[in-house]
Amino acid sequence: MKISQKLPLLVLLGPTAVGKTALSVELADRLNAEIISGDSMQFYRYMDIGTAKIRPAEMLSKRGRLIKHHLLDIVDPDEPFSVADFQQQAGRKIAEIAAKGKLPMLVGGTGLYIQALVDGYELAETAPGDEELRAKLQAEYQMLGAGVMHQRLAAVDAAAAARIAPEDAKRLVRALEVFSLTGKPISEQGRAAESPYNLLLVGLNRERDELYRRIELRVDIMLADGFADEVRRLLAMGFAADHKPMQGLGYRQLGQYFNGDLAYDEAVQLIKRDTRRFAKRQLTWWRRDERVRWFNPAELSEDELLAAVCAEARKQFAI
Repeated sequence: MKISQKLPLLVLLGPTAVGKTALSVELADRLNAEIISGDSMQFYRYMDIGTAKIRPAEMLSKRGRLIKHHLLDIVDPDEPFSVADFQQQAGRKIAEIAAKGKLPMLVGGTGLYIQALVDGYELAETAPGDEELRAKLQAEYQMLGAGVMHQRLAAVDAAAAARIAPEDAKRLVRALEVFSLTGKPISEQGRAAESPYNLLLVGLNRERDELYRRIELRVDIMLADGFADEVRRLLAMGFAADHKPMQGLGYRQLGQYFNGDLAYDEAVQLIKRDTRRFAKRQLTWWRRDERVRWFNPAELSEDELLAAVCAEARKQFAI
């Protein structure tokens, strides 16, 4: 690998269920890479099925090489783990991997976490709080509803709206509060002038109908593999609904089912609907970044896709 002032970093991103995991293992094999998880739910122990966490057997490439993965199963669901924590730990892993002469590869779909890392966000408090303003916005959220407040945020900060679900009242209100106090979108605060890395962003996407079919099939497979039992075990272990990871896709809805707030079929349909909406927000987040080089896995054979991405990587990193 050619020595550069900046450490190399290949990022494979895209919406949930698009096919990142399987491709990443084969890419890592061909590029002598190690993989760092960029999925904010896969950091947590005991949360495997609902996060689509890669299984040990899946870390073996078709050519028989075991691909090393980092930042999986590093905290319990009741332990705090922030964007800043991820930025710090992932940064260390990138340096360690590069020092071994290997290519660091970040794989995931969590826009804020990935962008905070690749663009060197300064993650100190972006603006002072205003308790009176926050209380006013919280009251408006309760009175006007999540949809209206989310539309208000989208009008002033489309990037933040893309990553914040309407139901996430705390973060939605905070984003509106920051804009009101500073006149600047929260998504643009603290970003470095340029990436601290020699960076290649590769995105995967599919036609919407195909992606949605894959999402629904994945949910069905997760449930058949015991997703509901996984949530039941987590609740029995004392990880309550107010723990942040238990508010994740699928975990929240199945938790509501076990609490008697939803029927099972209703919970399943909500998981599918909310996952489709999440995928749409993921794409909205990344489409504004002109650095991403997009590929549709349905338009290329696996070998063609691997060859195309490897060619981009070899050119970018001179390997």
